[in-house]
Amino acid sequence: MNLFFEESGDFKAGVMMSQAGEAYQVEMQSGKRTKVKVRDVLLQFAAPAPQELIVAAKGVCDEIDLDFLWEVAGEEEFGFADLAVEYFGKAPQPEQSAGLLFLLHSSPIYFYKKGKGRYKAAPETALKAAQAGIEKKKQQAIVQAQFVEQLKAQTLPESMRPLVRQLLFKPDKNSLEYKALEAACNELQTTAPRLMLACGGLESAKQLHFERFLFEQFPKGLAFPAFTIPAAPKLPVADVQAFSIDDVTTTEIDDAFSVTTLADGTVRIGIHIAAPALGIQRDDAIDAIARARMSTVYMPGDKITMLPDDLVQSFTLAEGKTCPAVSLYATLNPADWSVIKTETLAEAVPIAANLRHNTLDEFVTEENLAAGTGEYPHKADIALIWQWALVLEQGRMAKREGFGLRPEQNNRVDFNFYVDDDVVTISKRKRGAPLDKLVAELMIFANSTWGKLMNDSGVPGIYRAQGGGSGGWATKMAVRMVTHAAPHQGLGVDQYAWSTSPLRRYTDLVNQWQILACVEHGVMAPLAAPFKPRDADLFAIVSAFDAAYGAYNEFQSNMERYWCLRWLAQQASHRLDAVVLKDEILRLADLPLVIKLPGMQVLPRGTQVVLDLARWDEVDLSVEARLIEVVPTVVDDLGDEEVEENADEVNAEAEAESGIATDLVTIVDAAPLVDGIVPGDAQPLP
Repeated sequence: MNLFFEESGDFKAGVMMSQAGEAYQVEMQSGKRTKVKVRDVLLQFAAPAPQELIVAAKGVCDEIDLDFLWEVAGEEEFGFADLAVEYFGKAPQPEQSAGLLFLLHSSPIYFYKKGKGRYKAAPETALKAAQAGIEKKKQQAIVQAQFVEQLKAQTLPESMRPLVRQLLFKPDKNSLEYKALEAACNELQTTAPRLMLACGGLESAKQLHFERFLFEQFPKGLAFPAFTIPAAPKLPVADVQAFSIDDVTTTEIDDAFSVTTLADGTVRIGIHIAAPALGIQRDDAIDAIARARMSTVYMPGDKITMLPDDLVQSFTLAEGKTCPAVSLYATLNPADWSVIKTETLAEAVPIAANLRHNTLDEFVTEENLAAGTGEYPHKADIALIWQWALVLEQGRMAKREGFGLRPEQNNRVDFNFYVDDDVVTISKRKRGAPLDKLVAELMIFANSTWGKLMNDSGVPGIYRAQGGGSGGWATKMAVRMVTHAAPHQGLGVDQYAWSTSPLRRYTDLVNQWQILACVEHGVMAPLAAPFKPRDADLFAIVSAFDAAYGAYNEFQSNMERYWCLRWLAQQASHRLDAVVLKDEILRLADLPLVIKLPGMQVLPRGTQVVLDLARWDEVDLSVEARLIEVVPTVVDDLGDEEVEENADEVNAEAEAESGIATDLVTIVDAAPLVDGIVPGDAQPLP
């Protein structure tokens, strides 16, 4: 006797050798014996042989009209043997019954399985829906195959063009387009971004990096929602002629300065900060815009502003205008440049000039300042402010050393990026130039003074604090944002509240609201300030700003690295000097590009070498190089070892406030300085 049975969802046949209770011992064609339970046996037959039955049954299965079989089955549940009798019109042969069972089992949209050998015909509506689904999948498979062929031929299907960003950065892996893209990438042994570049879905690697950033940080696009520009506030006009000092690319001019010699011989220096807080109110439409973005995003050759351009133009400290400002006046004794008193006012400030680094740097040098030589606008005012800036720096250094830190190092080289029609120029700039230091010292003074004002008034603000933490040096010296006054040991100040870039940084706008409350309401400021003590919303702002600012800085770092690679492509020779930073890490001498050279011989820090840059990839921002020569020269522009290793960001603070683009790639990859003030329109530091 032979048995036809079901085992593990499959149908098999074999020779019955014996029976013991509720089980048979069956020998298969291979000679292997298996135990089959009685309930799993579907047919018993003497002929044909088991293997012949399987072959014949599959032939019968192919000949049965499936649609007619579904009609014959009716609506009630049935056994396969009963349906075989009805379909064939007589007692079926074993191969006919088995063939019909094969067909029932392989047609799940026609027949629902209800048990061993038992089925029920699918309702007509369900069957038609399933058939439509199958037909749709067939058509999709055809379209998908067409997409794959187009992609392999480096042609982007039209239906995929609107989906490029989604396919690259957050794909629906069940979509037809993604499956086609994945299949084409597998066949071509490439990646989705590279294939999109080849097919024209992306114009360049620059667009790839930019689109990824927009998709993650600006999913709704860059357009600003509708808003109404607030009316200019009525303010007393200051009796000064202020001037700003910024990079040539700066459009959001936040700060300006003025100098007045008083009748008693003292000097009054004004630090004037653009005052959007006089027009923007907490929780209004413009506040919502600023809070959604948190900061202006910087990159070489472009930026994404925190505030709409029309609003910026209403408050920027533009030459020839009288602009709303929050002014910090410091009255100084010129004998020793000590501060006699400070005063904060909300007023309209006449802006006499917007000075630019590219026209001043060659004239405003330490030598010229000391000798009084050179001709440039506001020469006397700049010389006077310079003397005070040096005293401010000395005071910070004394306090910094009191915190147990080494003096600041100003022997590093920074780099400026300028992009014109996709051609990049990268130029060196010595850190700590006079104009840099002048602007930085006055901004640090203002941020510290206003931080003290808020603290003394009992008004919370957003502060930057460094030092005093637990753990190792890096943990202890990590810069953190807090809502109460705390020392910033790296800067050498007792408190430090970002307040001087309210057009470009949301934390500064918040602090400006709080500062204005202190000025206007005095002892009642804690009750009148927009943010009250222990306001949970202030903590939420700190958290959101940290997240956004970190993402923006990472993007800026990637874009600077991209433009470094573009600079390499513009050069005729790819043999370049580099300097060893640490172990296998090197930085090129002519641009802020840090690379790793695996297997490089151990060389002292600062050793100069010559590299041959074999290839670089603008998609993954990688560089391949080989060592050509070791030059017996040690460069000294790497800064102090402790500063490099222990995240001392003081130089970054000063350089950023100067309005000059900073060596962000080097800072991020080689010397992670952890704090920074946003420059004019140059690159902010993490």
